[in-house]
Amino acid sequence: MFAPTHDPHPEYQRPPGPDFLYASKPPWDIDRPQPAFTALAEAGEIRGRVLDIGCGTGEHAMLAAQLGLEAVGVDQSAQAIEYAERKARDRGLTVRFLRHDALSLAEHGEIFDTVLDSGLLHIFTPEVRAAYVQTLAALLRPGGRYFMLGFSDRQPGAWGPHRLARNDIEAAFTDGWRVDSIEEAVLEILPDPDGVQAWLATITRM
Repeated sequence: MFAPTHDPHPEYQRPPGPDFLYASKPPWDIDRPQPAFTALAEAGEIRGRVLDIGCGTGEHAMLAAQLGLEAVGVDQSAQAIEYAERKARDRGLTVRFLRHDALSLAEHGEIFDTVLDSGLLHIFTPEVRAAYVQTLAALLRPGGRYFMLGFSDRQPGAWGPHRLARNDIEAAFTDGWRVDSIEEAVLEILPDPDGVQAWLATITRM
């Protein structure tokens, strides 16, 4: 998933297995919600039953819980889920966290009104991306919305995850979806106080 070339951010070179990602603090674990998602919350765009998919240590599931919404966070890393549960307890928030592979999450049969994705879509190859979008279609009710924050192809360098072009996002969400907006945004990470260039996509399940 990551370029083998010289990397100015070696912490983005993921070792095998999701729990290894949390052997030290990963760059995306900034201990607060991404500003782009905070703005969505303040605008009332995060509604209903909320899934934070690829939740890491749970900041966006907890953001939804702070709004009084039912929130579920899912991650493949047991270590991330343990940290997320601890954070939620410490903050007095009720969030259900599950350890599960995002690509097979539909087998649980749960349906959501909102899905938040901070940094998951951009790790997938185009082939896996298609399977992921099928999973999202099974998880979202008709009219439900998917919000995605991911690396933009406008971000310089070759380190880190796949850079998404606007047309990559549009091509992934065709039949059964409506791409409402794809806006320039910032994804904050620990190695770079200014963050990285990202896309914030708002997509509706038809």
